[in-house]
Amino acid sequence: MLEKKEAQYEKVVLVGLITREQPEEKLEEYMDELEFLAYTAGAEVAMRFSQKMDKPDSKFFVGSGKLLEIKEFIDENEIDTVIFDDELTPSQLKNIEKAIEKKIIDRTQLILDIFAQRAQTSYARTQVELAQYQYLLPRLTRMWTHLERQRGGIGMRGPGETEIETDRRIIRDRITLLKVKLKDIDKQMATQRKNRGALVRVALVGYTNVGKSTLMNVLSKSEVFAEDKLFATLDTTVRKVVIGNLPFLLTDTVGFIRKLPTQLVESFKSTLDEVREADLLVHVVDISHESFEDHIHSVNEILDEIGSKDKPTVLVFNKIDNFSYVKKDEDDLTEVKRENISLEEWKRTWMAKSEHPTLFISATEKENMDELRRTIYEEVKKIHITRFPYNDFLFEYFEED
Repeated sequence: MLEKKEAQYEKVVLVGLITREQPEEKLEEYMDELEFLAYTAGAEVAMRFSQKMDKPDSKFFVGSGKLLEIKEFIDENEIDTVIFDDELTPSQLKNIEKAIEKKIIDRTQLILDIFAQRAQTSYARTQVELAQYQYLLPRLTRMWTHLERQRGGIGMRGPGETEIETDRRIIRDRITLLKVKLKDIDKQMATQRKNRGALVRVALVGYTNVGKSTLMNVLSKSEVFAEDKLFATLDTTVRKVVIGNLPFLLTDTVGFIRKLPTQLVESFKSTLDEVREADLLVHVVDISHESFEDHIHSVNEILDEIGSKDKPTVLVFNKIDNFSYVKKDEDDLTEVKRENISLEEWKRTWMAKSEHPTLFISATEKENMDELRRTIYEEVKKIHITRFPYNDFLFEYFEED
């Protein structure tokens, strides 16, 4: 009988900088996120390296001494890949790879790699391929010689090894073709949005891995893919939902993230159009994450960039079942779990004092879902009445089981 082999994870190290703009505490948050990104891509983090500098070194990103320290560690511990927390310039990539002689990728390439893994539909794959080519073009010489030597692993799910012998002209032509293809698909999707009629559109937005797809499944009683990894959902999913007697369209969108690659923002334009054209946003937040305030800020920044920050919004703090904290009491140092915090106590916290309707839920445990449904119903009803002012007598909320 053959023994079942466990999945092999690539061994990697992470590298980040402490700067005036990015203090040590902030770097730790980014490195935690980078480690989760690496895990999502199929890697095991063996070590984190950081250095305090005024600004990144133009040649090696880190100082030459720190680079030597990193090289010694990866040689002694058989490390496959070095992942940098910020986007590296083409010259930095070339210099670091020459000095270390290992696979070097940055945060942008890592995110692109995860998107390449997760893209399911032809449209999503086209979007990701365009973003990858736009990233690769200025790094063409370095990446192609790199692919000849290293054919597998994270960061290498590019448009394919068959393109190794290609030149910049062919890559530019491919980018042009992909843009034309996406433009045609965008027109089709815009037509689809128009054909959905006058139903109110509600979009789930939020940081990646906050539980949007799980919430989508609960509200729409559908089976949208959901997993505890970053960017589990890339393709936009639209479902017709009826609460009480009021139908509306609910959209699950790709999660946002700090330092989101500009290539992805551009190539996922149509996905973001679903947010732009939504009548109501349901901003989902993972209350159990220690950086949830930063996540709210990051999402609001992206919403502002795409002109959607001022839309009617319902703020939903999810995963209250995962929330815990340590009680600071000399006589009682036991950890106090979420079950000791009631919904009424949540409603007395500063989080509840938002300008938007605010709720505290657990999508997985289906806790406080009736209040969420009622709130969404009331917000959709407001929009519906402004659109159809003579139909307001039809509305009556029916409690669901």
